[in-house]
Amino acid sequence: MDAHAFGELTSAHGPFASVHFDDSHHSEDSDKQLRLRIKEITTALADQGADAETVDALVRAIEDAPPPVGESGRSLIAAQGTVLLDHRLTAPPPELIVRYSALPYLVPLASHEAEWPPHVVVVADSVGAEITRHSRHGTHTETVSGSDHPVHTVRGGGTAHKDLQNRTEETAKQNLAKIADAVGKAAGRIGAEIVVLAGEVQTRSALQDLLPESVRRITTTVEGSSRTESSDELGSQVTELLLSRHLTDLDDLAERFRAETGRESGLAVSGLTGVTAALSEASVATLLIGEPGDAVVFTGPEPAQVGTDGTRLDALGVPEPSRHRADEALPYAAVATGADVVVMDERLPLPDGFGAILRHS
Repeated sequence: MDAHAFGELTSAHGPFASVHFDDSHHSEDSDKQLRLRIKEITTALADQGADAETVDALVRAIEDAPPPVGESGRSLIAAQGTVLLDHRLTAPPPELIVRYSALPYLVPLASHEAEWPPHVVVVADSVGAEITRHSRHGTHTETVSGSDHPVHTVRGGGTAHKDLQNRTEETAKQNLAKIADAVGKAAGRIGAEIVVLAGEVQTRSALQDLLPESVRRITTTVEGSSRTESSDELGSQVTELLLSRHLTDLDDLAERFRAETGRESGLAVSGLTGVTAALSEASVATLLIGEPGDAVVFTGPEPAQVGTDGTRLDALGVPEPSRHRADEALPYAAVATGADVVVMDERLPLPDGFGAILRHS
């Protein structure tokens, strides 16, 4: 999870209502299921003492949003009657999560957002392309239309045929140049980490060669699909690519963490004591979260004032620290100090459920 996208949360005043739920829309009773989830959410928030203004704001946001297509998850965080964060997730959380607490609960958001980096999907042919940007702000598709006359070669011979052939090739080149320019701009607009090219075989190969070098380095091609028909197969291939990248990123982070831990002055710490100390010094580059359970830490009025005991907080100028769940306080501190937040799986057991890769020792 990119901390810079959620920094505004650290300047808001709680308590916060954090809601993470399945809002899939893929069956005839999806609307009914959503109404049931809203009822579960409002009941849970009421039981936890949430104020009516904040609950009402959440319900309005959920009801007013257009339904997703297929499986989807959603995260909302609100406080003082205002929705501060409303994000679609790449996959539904395994269960409904509702918390009303002094700090926002960001772990489910970090867990599911991490699988989907900003990316662009392009379905192209010799006439034009459909370019779809996927970012944390949503999905947007634009159509690029080139000239469709002439773009197809014809049988025959002689001077007339050669002239037509040359015009056909020139038109196709101009169309591809127009598409390549649009793809480059789309990738730059969202800071894309992956560009996926689909469509006609010859077109996508030629298009890739025309992309700016910075975009070409992050571009991959997939088989099948065309502009004239929707393709579930294309969606599956893109999902597989993104999931593979996510798993590779987790492997790389785990390996880097182990390597740094093995060095005498390595840039890694683990356990609540080491991680809270690093967070309070704003030296964490990436916070790693495993299975923290119900562990608690002490905090001060500033998000980065965290520690495992009152003595540490007293040294930070906090004479009367508060106690909060570690799975809320540490990600909150990470966001406040510009650190990334990554939820790890079983490939990297973490003492106390936390680890960190540091900016400096």
